[in-house]
Amino acid sequence: MTVLRAGVVGCGNVAGNHAAAYRDLPGVELVACSDVDPARAAAFAARYGAAAATPEELFDLGLDVVSVCTPHPTHEAVVTQAAAHGVHVLCEKPIAIDLGAAARMVAACEAAGVTLGVLFQRRFWPAAQRIRAAIDDGTLGEPILGHASVLLHRDTSYYTADAWRGTWATDGGGVLMTQAVHNIDLLQWFLGEAVEVSAAHATVKHGAAIEVEDTAVATLRFASGALATLSASTALTPGLGTRVQVTGRTGATAGLAEYPEGAEARIDVWAVPGAEAVTSPFGPGLSADLPLSEINGSLAPFHALQVAEFADAVRDGRDPAVTGREAAKSLAILTALYASARSGRPERVPSLNEEITV
Repeated sequence: MTVLRAGVVGCGNVAGNHAAAYRDLPGVELVACSDVDPARAAAFAARYGAAAATPEELFDLGLDVVSVCTPHPTHEAVVTQAAAHGVHVLCEKPIAIDLGAAARMVAACEAAGVTLGVLFQRRFWPAAQRIRAAIDDGTLGEPILGHASVLLHRDTSYYTADAWRGTWATDGGGVLMTQAVHNIDLLQWFLGEAVEVSAAHATVKHGAAIEVEDTAVATLRFASGALATLSASTALTPGLGTRVQVTGRTGATAGLAEYPEGAEARIDVWAVPGAEAVTSPFGPGLSADLPLSEINGSLAPFHALQVAEFADAVRDGRDPAVTGREAAKSLAILTALYASARSGRPERVPSLNEEITV
């Protein structure tokens, strides 16, 4: 396999990061882009130097890999179609909006012998890699405490711009499912298997436009005995970015901060004896909220890193950094968070083995 032939399904906001990454990656040819809106597909394909194709045509073009950038509930149909055609798949987060769909996606790809990766580009921040390394080499020790905050701004127009946004049926959730999923993924990557959560959520700002939550709080318990807290909202003006912090059994603490949203996260706390350092993520002060296009643009280098890692995994016949099974872990946590918010009591995080079978 000398040159990987790549395609993109779904030509919305984040798809440009995938298309540009394929276009610019040596050993990869961006062949075609597809969307249910032919005009959007044509304009998008022209922008990135590819052909436009209908969803029905795309998998007849001899693709090796495809990125799935469609709305959350449609991921399953596209991923299983790709698997049936023997095409390796890199799917945008969240992998799906329910574990049953995720299970079918994983099973289809494993049965077909194709690679399934899921896009969590924030794992590729150097700051996130440094914290993971400090856990692995014992600098922090076994994590015992974590915290994630996702304090963002969204105009109501963000939700009304696309008909699928803001409903349980087509978005799967609000700030937890769409924004905080990245930070939930980092928490479980750092702290391990989550086993129980307690959560509450509300719609405090965007209730006229959405039925899902725009604000949530939660606690999480992990199999190791570690505990973590989570707060998330899209009701802030201005937004304050995101943070993830971990304390290990050695007593050392490390944290990263993403400010403004979309910027490369930096270590803001490195409370390790003999190497203490602290910095404010806000620098000289608060900045204006960025439009979604600029947020996505700022994340493009880390999409490119994950796309390149995925392409290498396909060539090498190995698992990518974030497999479908790995991505389903954050979805399992989300499933429990929403169940707890509905029931008003702690809820067990579903076991992946209960849903994901081959």
